[in-house]
Amino acid sequence: MKLTEYVTVSDLANMMNIPVNEVIATCMSIDMMVSINMRLDAETIKLVAEEFGFETEFVSSDVVAAIQESTEEDSEEDLLDRAPIVTVMGHVDHGKTSLLDNIRKTNVIAGEAGGITQHIGSYSVKLPSGRHITFLDTPGHEAFTAMRARGAKATDIAIIIIASDDKVMPQTVEAINHATAAGVPMVFAFNKIDVAGADPNKIREQLASMNYLVEDWGGKYQCQEISAKKGIGVNELLEKVLLEADILELKANPKRRASGLIIESSLDKGRGYVSNILVQNGTLRVGDVILAGKYYGRVKAMTNERNQALKETGPSIPATILGFNGPPSAGDTFNVLETEHEARDIANKRTQLEREQGLRTQKMLTLDDIGRRIAIGNFQELNLIIKGDVDGSVEALSDSLIRLSAEEIVVRVIHKGVGQISESDVVLAEASQAIIIGFQVRPSAGARKSAEQAGVEIRTYSIIYDAIEDVRSAMEGMLSPEIKEQVTALLEIQQTFTIGKVGTIAGCMVKEGKIHRTDKVRIIRDGIVIHTGALESLKRFKDDVKEVAMGLDCGLNIKGFNDLKEGDLIEAYQEIEIKKKL
Repeated sequence: MKLTEYVTVSDLANMMNIPVNEVIATCMSIDMMVSINMRLDAETIKLVAEEFGFETEFVSSDVVAAIQESTEEDSEEDLLDRAPIVTVMGHVDHGKTSLLDNIRKTNVIAGEAGGITQHIGSYSVKLPSGRHITFLDTPGHEAFTAMRARGAKATDIAIIIIASDDKVMPQTVEAINHATAAGVPMVFAFNKIDVAGADPNKIREQLASMNYLVEDWGGKYQCQEISAKKGIGVNELLEKVLLEADILELKANPKRRASGLIIESSLDKGRGYVSNILVQNGTLRVGDVILAGKYYGRVKAMTNERNQALKETGPSIPATILGFNGPPSAGDTFNVLETEHEARDIANKRTQLEREQGLRTQKMLTLDDIGRRIAIGNFQELNLIIKGDVDGSVEALSDSLIRLSAEEIVVRVIHKGVGQISESDVVLAEASQAIIIGFQVRPSAGARKSAEQAGVEIRTYSIIYDAIEDVRSAMEGMLSPEIKEQVTALLEIQQTFTIGKVGTIAGCMVKEGKIHRTDKVRIIRDGIVIHTGALESLKRFKDDVKEVAMGLDCGLNIKGFNDLKEGDLIEAYQEIEIKKKL
């Protein structure tokens, strides 16, 4: 089975033609909790595939190998010390960005929507000792699992930040698992020690129960109590990070052609595709031919995170470059090649590969599926087109929205991309009856006009939770309501009268509850329901009434039914619609 890394559980199941539940069950048997749209790494894919008797071949790695073979081994004298790449991970609102702010002495939070980091940022920091550390800031919200997994793969050391006044959250556990799986050393930072109710020992205890013993308690993990806002303990934390870095003996060869990671990419209207990169080995210069994923180009310009122009950038230094012919995915590796011709060839191969895999994982409707849909009855699909400012956010948002799919209603992302909402997006949305979701982007004037004419809905958001919440409530609105019965009254027939054109009228006594003119009724004889119908009329003496309460008598007749006898019971009930929740 030929495939690329990071395919979703459902794609893998489709390729092997095996029910997705079995794949999930297999993952659970190896202690991995996965959802249908979770992306798997190469090792897990291999394990699961072997379980079902498949051998795997990672095709994208062939293309990568083709690049690596052309690069020579580094000689010992060329290797120089490089700065450690440190990822700050942890739960949302536990103080990751505050810590980075303190280290960088600038305020990033003010620019984040809702105070939440929605992108991976990278910053190089020079310490008073003269040494450098490169920081990656990964988002903490659970929607960013894919981005966070890439953060852990890019890094040398992980700082796991936990608020002392809170507890070890599920996302913190997930961050720890990512770091452990990637074999990255961890340093724990217990933040907010200056806040009332802070108890760092409680956090140590929780970590110990998860088998992560910190050094103070005789374990191997370093920890530091800090206050990111006030700067308490931050220098000590950085010293511990540098100590871990010294143990790792990080080296790189600045004399070779550069290779590294794409951290983020976006489309700038005036400048074209802008990519935030991190060089891991070699030196990248302006004018180099660069390839990442299925996109290539020549480096036209390069700036650091403070927007100062650079001519070249060495190992462990983040930079922003212009020159790609498209937006490479966050987490892609980039390589510098000799000629543009070679880069174009490999990019074309990768594009073809992606197309083939897309076709292989597209599942056509089978008879079983149609049968299931008929059984469910009111089956619906919600088609979405997602556009965002940067690739990582688009990935994270589409993964989160697809995960909302339920049995009765399926969310399909038919197109996702980076950049403003264009007229072609509106045409696609009109053809496939989709809703366009813009994340941190707006429609062009032409797109807005054609959307109004075609009646296509465009929703724009700047906070990821809002988008997820809105789609969830839209889906709940599409679900058919549940009908619930509520018995309102029980009556006993005391006497019956037959009137010419009207039919049989029953004189009844209300034994329980209150009967309403609009209620539906069941006739019960000897405990068996013999008829269900609606009231034709409800009277007290000669007057028509809307309701009759318990203990009173009344006269009624039933639409299209005259076989009423003394002693029959009448059960009155109402049907109430209850809105379904996902």
